[in-house]
Amino acid sequence: MIEITKRKNFIPVTEELVSYLDQFGRCYSLPATYDELRSFSESYPLSDKEGNATYWSSVIYPRELQKELYPKLTSIYSQLRTGDFHAVPHLYIERVDYCEFGNSRPFRVRVVNQYNDNYDHFYVKTADASRVYGLELEHLLSPNRINYLMHHGGTLVEEHIAGVPGDVFIRDYLGRPDFNGVRLAKEFVKFSERCFIRLLGDMRSYNYVVDMTPDFEEVQYRVRAIDFDQQCYEGRKSLYLPQFFKENNAVVQLCSSCLNFPTMKQYQEEERSLISRRYLSEHQRIAALLRCMKNNPVEPFEKVVQLRAELGQYHGSHLFDTCKSMGEIVERNLDLMLGRHLE
Repeated sequence: MIEITKRKNFIPVTEELVSYLDQFGRCYSLPATYDELRSFSESYPLSDKEGNATYWSSVIYPRELQKELYPKLTSIYSQLRTGDFHAVPHLYIERVDYCEFGNSRPFRVRVVNQYNDNYDHFYVKTADASRVYGLELEHLLSPNRINYLMHHGGTLVEEHIAGVPGDVFIRDYLGRPDFNGVRLAKEFVKFSERCFIRLLGDMRSYNYVVDMTPDFEEVQYRVRAIDFDQQCYEGRKSLYLPQFFKENNAVVQLCSSCLNFPTMKQYQEEERSLISRRYLSEHQRIAALLRCMKNNPVEPFEKVVQLRAELGQYHGSHLFDTCKSMGEIVERNLDLMLGRHLE
């Protein structure tokens, strides 16, 4: 079992990465920034619907600032959802929450439709290059589309990813009589394979969600990452394998009891085949993203040295020996793990 004991260093977004995001329609001049949201005057702890404490606090802004800020936030939400900054008049901001826990210290904005009280959330964070790389690779290589916006001044806006948080799912769903363990085990194996192929780390149970979809007499599951701060940042190989986190022990035991080794290999090969198809269809865009990662190696070099050595030993290959950046390591790991599917 492994643990992450130190907060990740902030990785600035480079000009080349900003140009990439601008080219592919991710970069905008947003009407409100992360720094503006930090100008709250008070906060109070936020509990969940069962009354349990959470990591979030609701924040309160001075009245004049709130009158100016909230319309800007509805405008950002409109751009995120419809591609137009013109705010929909029947939407309003119910509250803004702030989380000190985690690397990005995000704000969560709740937007409500006043006609039917339906609500949605989006997140405002400080832009970090590792996170942007993670969001892009998720969008390009996973079965999930990711919707986010980048402000030229360094603010990142992300849509809410719906699903049951992994830790809540483990606590409340694994023991249910109607729970289909085989289907979840299959999806967790595929999720682990996706993470390792593109080197997304720190997939502890609260950093992913389980999306459940009714399907005839059963329920289909999909495991989705929601935290991308540890995209190819750490030096330990095991941090990119979700099964090595103690928070996932219950799911790992489920996989061991429901699936034998040949079945696990089958699901891994299926996932590699699907990723390969996405890789080929988006090859030019992925190549441009990897160039950004390789040209600006701002991650700690000692982590690069450690990861290239551990991956070389794991794969029994010298392909990683000359890597000078995490971008090169990701590129070679993709080529090595998807190799025969790309021929």
